[in-house]
Amino acid sequence: MSARGAAFAGAAQGVTIRPARSDDALALRRLATLDSAEVPPGALLVAEVSGELWAAIAVASAVAVADPFRPTAELVRLLHLRAEQLRRADAQPVERTGRGRLVPWWGRRAPSA
Repeated sequence: MSARGAAFAGAAQGVTIRPARSDDALALRRLATLDSAEVPPGALLVAEVSGELWAAIAVASAVAVADPFRPTAELVRLLHLRAEQLRRADAQPVERTGRGRLVPWWGRRAPSA
């Protein structure tokens, strides 16, 4: 295993994929600068390793930024997969029950004949 692979394998136990928060703004700008890019607009997901942001992706556009000096390829793939899951979930229609609750498409009852 390469040194980079070993570094990622050791850090993989501390990986968190989560929505970006307002207090991530500085770290996101740092990532974008390292990646010679702009922070993608819109809702973002971030990959955090041991409390530090290593990569981020815009959910709607799938534009990603990542630290080029760290082994982030696998993290970016995970971010793409999670963003795709969220886009698909948003595309699924929901309906309201008589009590005003939202019911996801998979929780609906079949219409009676």
